[in-house]
Amino acid sequence: MPRRTNQLRDVTIESFPTAAAGSVLITAGQTRVLCTASIASQTPRWIPTDDDGNPEHGWVTAEYAMLPGSTPDRKRRGNDGRSTEIQRLIGRSLRAGVDLKRMPGLAVTCDCDVLSADGGTRTAAITGSWVALVHALRTARTDGLIKANPVIGPVAAVSVGIIDGTPHLDLDYPLDSRADVDLNVVMNHKEEYIEVQGTAEGTPFDRKRLDQLLELAGKGIRSLIKTQRATLKKLKQSKA
Repeated sequence: MPRRTNQLRDVTIESFPTAAAGSVLITAGQTRVLCTASIASQTPRWIPTDDDGNPEHGWVTAEYAMLPGSTPDRKRRGNDGRSTEIQRLIGRSLRAGVDLKRMPGLAVTCDCDVLSADGGTRTAAITGSWVALVHALRTARTDGLIKANPVIGPVAAVSVGIIDGTPHLDLDYPLDSRADVDLNVVMNHKEEYIEVQGTAEGTPFDRKRLDQLLELAGKGIRSLIKTQRATLKKLKQSKA
């Protein structure tokens, strides 16, 4: 049965065993991204320190890569301009959901490895990495690396676009390749925007169309946040 224009692809976020403090596999249709969150006790040198030389806050960053077999034509290894832009987006998005001052001296790197790419890899990476990050921060608290909970609230992302004059939610590759307008939207649990990336691929769009797309994205992100919370609840119960 064809997916409705306002319907997300089937999305799951599940635990995935790795050596990282937090690790999940997010699946959105045929797109699959492995998201891990690794903890380090050494923050970047540029972070300011107090009078005793202790870092005043922590840091969260991200790395993104598409594995060679993630696309029909082999993807060559190594970072390129697109990957660098995407990992910066992921890092900005994740930092918007934590209070860095409540995790002094702690650095978390979220690695996003695309196993299968069928559109929406960057938005899936953000949504999945948030779960991995929270799981890692729980571990940091349990291990006494930080005293307070730095989590402000969930962060998730989704793509929207206009195809043949109609707004669509959560673009897979066939839809994305035909889109006249393409947006990536990142929001938090308060429905506040963290980032909006929009391009008129074919036909310019007006404010009315933009508002329609943002409303559609908000609907999708509310559903994604429910999935994030459900996964985090399962992870907490399995660790108890």
